[in-house]
Amino acid sequence: MLSRRLKLRIGSTAAIALAALSASAVSANAGVLVSSAPSCADQKLSKPFAPWLDFANYTPLPGGNFEGSTSGWSLGSARVAAGNETFHVGGAGDASSLRIPAGGSVTSAPICVGLEHPTIRFFAKRHTGGTANLSTMRVDVLFENNLGILNTLPIGVVTASANWQPTLPMTVVANLLALLPGERTPVAFRFTPMLGGEWSIDDVYVDPYARR
Repeated sequence: MLSRRLKLRIGSTAAIALAALSASAVSANAGVLVSSAPSCADQKLSKPFAPWLDFANYTPLPGGNFEGSTSGWSLGSARVAAGNETFHVGGAGDASSLRIPAGGSVTSAPICVGLEHPTIRFFAKRHTGGTANLSTMRVDVLFENNLGILNTLPIGVVTASANWQPTLPMTVVANLLALLPGERTPVAFRFTPMLGGEWSIDDVYVDPYARR
């Protein structure tokens, strides 16, 4: 029979080998967000919410101004419609926004963020009428764990008025895994009207790092 010390040595060796195999399998089987994430180095920073005394640096969410391609977005029954948010933080010539009907839900294209409490902020308008006046909109973050499994976590609820307003900053969960170089991780966002209402969103920005 094997000695207890030899059994422990064999067990330890097997555990190390299994861990190494698991690590290689994870890197070879990245999930959809990691495989489709844009370059983290291409982010252009600005201060679009400075008029509201928010001087953090933000970068546009890809396709989040709804003025051109929405590649990477899953729109479902939502549609790009005429009518920009009234503050035109993305440019005076912008003329479109995204309209999400009751019962609809949209998921954004992925974007890289760091692990230091990044935030998301955008403009929203609730379309009124009947019970829609009670409607809210839930915002979820989608992220992968180190097995490539997609997870979803609610990060905020919007209760904007019938006029365009900037949302409050919503903190993206801080315990995301660093799956990309430079301790970055890809995330996407889901916008879902609640209680039967119809919403419009526009000019979606992400503060990809800590507030500086």
